[in-house]
Amino acid sequence: MANIKKMLNAHPRRSHVDADAFAKCAEEVSACAQTCVSCADACLAEDNVGPLVRCIRTNLDCADVCGATSRLVSRLTEYDWGLLESQLRACVAACRICSAECDKHASKHEHCKICAQVCRECAEACDELVSEVPARK
Repeated sequence: MANIKKMLNAHPRRSHVDADAFAKCAEEVSACAQTCVSCADACLAEDNVGPLVRCIRTNLDCADVCGATSRLVSRLTEYDWGLLESQLRACVAACRICSAECDKHASKHEHCKICAQVCRECAEACDELVSEVPARK
């Protein structure tokens, strides 16, 4: 988080939303994207991949949504709150879907247990930033 926080604090545009909130969310969504890709790869390495196909799909979908969210959250110039809020809500949905799917496999696969927890933390960080988004007029 240190690097993204430094970048956001060095940005010439200031937001009424605290840079720490943006930085925390950016860090969480980046970590979640990486974790989901790693979990999908670990699922593919399991002896019986068949029961994990949906998990792999939700991992990859969540990673893609988190990646896009990370890029939007990291850009402060002329952002659109409506778009940012929609993306954050999509990220929360993707994380909850992925977490629920990974939870189904967590008792057998440690990587799924870890991924489920990271997805929950990411959803929470996105929800926190959504609460900072100004009400639309």
